[in-house]
Amino acid sequence: MEQTLQDETQIRAEARQSYTGSRLTNAQFDEAWNIAGIIDREIHRSGSFIEKLTDYARTFAGREKVDASREEVILRDIYTARFGQTMNKTREALMGRETVTRDAALEQALHHARTVGTMIKDGPTMPFYQAYDRAALTMARQHGITETGAKSLMKDAFETAEGKTLYAFGKDEESKHHLPVRDAARTAKKAERNQQSRSGPQM
Repeated sequence: MEQTLQDETQIRAEARQSYTGSRLTNAQFDEAWNIAGIIDREIHRSGSFIEKLTDYARTFAGREKVDASREEVILRDIYTARFGQTMNKTREALMGRETVTRDAALEQALHHARTVGTMIKDGPTMPFYQAYDRAALTMARQHGITETGAKSLMKDAFETAEGKTLYAFGKDEESKHHLPVRDAARTAKKAERNQQSRSGPQM
């Protein structure tokens, strides 16, 4: 369930009054709160958090001239206060659902994989990497799994159904539909700049 603004405000206030939160300056708490959000985003993207946690703890500690392990504990505590469970519990829940989903949602995975071609072709076209990312995010949120897991399911389902890789399909659609639009826009922009250059500064 998504938090409302009121919910987040209350959770933030409670986290600020927690043992760890109350020992931080306002700036330190704001930074730790935001880093917790970044780490949560990474867990939902890749199912991993150790590298991001270590990097941010070192950066945080370097500015405060304290031990990185202490800052890691702070970030873990603020994360738990913000999201209601530890980083590892969040990761385990996502990975557990991914295991169940792998066999149960192949049809859905194929549907999301096919939307990649639609997004590349229709409306404001986009490159393959953006369409792939959006389709994976949509599937991940619908099934409560990681985006990396969604991408893996989409790739497997598409290749089984179509006999070719999702990457090859997407790049082919990109070359047919997105690249001509992108190149035309670049040509038009270049012509506009040249026209402005010839016209000189406007009074």
